[in-house]
Amino acid sequence: MNKVALIGRLTKDPVLRTLHQDGRGVTGFSMAVPNGYKKDEADFVTCTVFGKLAELTVKYCGKGSLVGVTGRLHTRSYDKEGTRVYVTEVIVEEIRFLATKRKEEQPADQVEVAEDRFEFPTEFKPNTTPV
Repeated sequence: MNKVALIGRLTKDPVLRTLHQDGRGVTGFSMAVPNGYKKDEADFVTCTVFGKLAELTVKYCGKGSLVGVTGRLHTRSYDKEGTRVYVTEVIVEEIRFLATKRKEEQPADQVEVAEDRFEFPTEFKPNTTPV
């Protein structure tokens, strides 16, 4: 099974590009995912999104947005100046827009800022009933 679930903040604004083969939209972004060992440390994970989901990501997300993604790990390689470069990325199958970064041009009382916490849907909550 190849399944990845991450929650983190985008490190820059995603940009929509078009694939030449089939005309689908694609965007890539890096997200900072807290690693849980030290308070201020994070892992930076590269993510790629295709199709309508890519368009929605570009429309609703920007640098600092908190997102939850699920997808699969994918490894690819290419040649750059005679050197083989290997890339491991998450191909995003689902994205949840959890919170946006506060924009300076909006008054603070009109912007909703969510805390850095994620509540799992009911079907994913661990069973806390005593046995």
